[in-house]
Amino acid sequence: MISDNKKDLEKLHEQLEQENMGPLWSSIHELNTIEPKSKPVPYLWKSELIKKRLKEAEELLTVGDGADRRAVFLINPGMKDLEPVGWGGATQTLYAAVQAVKPGEVAPAHRHTTTALRFIIDGHGGQGRVNGERITFEPGDFLITPTWTWHDHTNIDDQEVIWMDCLDVPFTKFLATCFTEFHEKKQQDLLVEDDYSIKRYNGGMVRPVDDREEKIAPLGRYTWGMAKDGMDGLAQMEPDPYDGYAVEYINPTTGGDANDRIGSRMQRLEPGFKGKAHRHVHSTIYHIFEGEGYTVIEGERFDWSKGDFLVVPTWCWHEHVNTSDSEDAHLFSTNDLPIMEAFNFEVVEAYNDNNGHQKIERIFEPIMSD
Repeated sequence: MISDNKKDLEKLHEQLEQENMGPLWSSIHELNTIEPKSKPVPYLWKSELIKKRLKEAEELLTVGDGADRRAVFLINPGMKDLEPVGWGGATQTLYAAVQAVKPGEVAPAHRHTTTALRFIIDGHGGQGRVNGERITFEPGDFLITPTWTWHDHTNIDDQEVIWMDCLDVPFTKFLATCFTEFHEKKQQDLLVEDDYSIKRYNGGMVRPVDDREEKIAPLGRYTWGMAKDGMDGLAQMEPDPYDGYAVEYINPTTGGDANDRIGSRMQRLEPGFKGKAHRHVHSTIYHIFEGEGYTVIEGERFDWSKGDFLVVPTWCWHEHVNTSDSEDAHLFSTNDLPIMEAFNFEVVEAYNDNNGHQKIERIFEPIMSD
């Protein structure tokens, strides 16, 4: 029976804390929540501010000469109290960053337990080497460097190349499972011809017969044209009421996600699209590749435009709107759905009130470039 003596109970709590223990009777509802409670919060980062800080970094450091990478990563305000700061990702499982490589720079080769992917935002002339294959890439392309694969990057053009990085750093750091190894050479040796994997998959939804056995990264680059063709086909039908015309990047040898622990999608919201709200256990990071509009998350309106980044945390009601009456909006996104599905955690729920639309109660004010 719990003591009625409040002071004695408080004293017991203090004593337990000093002895590195805790009282379950006062914590049970925090440990076993009625529904998911997300530490990360809905948030939006403006493209102009990110690029401004990257430009400042360009004046202060050189990639390959004192810096392995020049990237600004996104810290969710709800995660800022986690130490070290790198643990504080965009969500509880996913790290996102914007990386810039100037002409002639080489981001040195390394590999790590964390799985990684890239979405090319701007610039031509970018090249990456992944496990002995040199891969070229253009804006709109999606590239993967799965767990423990060697990768390095360079820029052979006369203008900088910018892309989005996404890794499962918070997840692997929390589990204390991350290993990293640096290559003895700045750039790894080439083992196959350039763009080897994309040439092998030039036929689209067919695969080489010797890829019937599962491979971790049979295709390293998914071009913008591939994703666009997929959405063009879907656009001949009615859009999904929540996500418009959306496609997933997949591993052609398994049918699963292209990157083993991070899901990736591209979606098209046609002019005037007003999606209905739903929520799910997996969290999502959006990059606005093209267009403008807004997303309502838990009653708060987040206005976005080309280049911005938006986070929808776990179990948050959200709906997307394209405010243009003439231009499509294209949203690239990454998620932790593969992790949630692996543990059978995923739950999806539709918003049924008000014909599926939330009431907008407030408008998010982003930090703008000064």
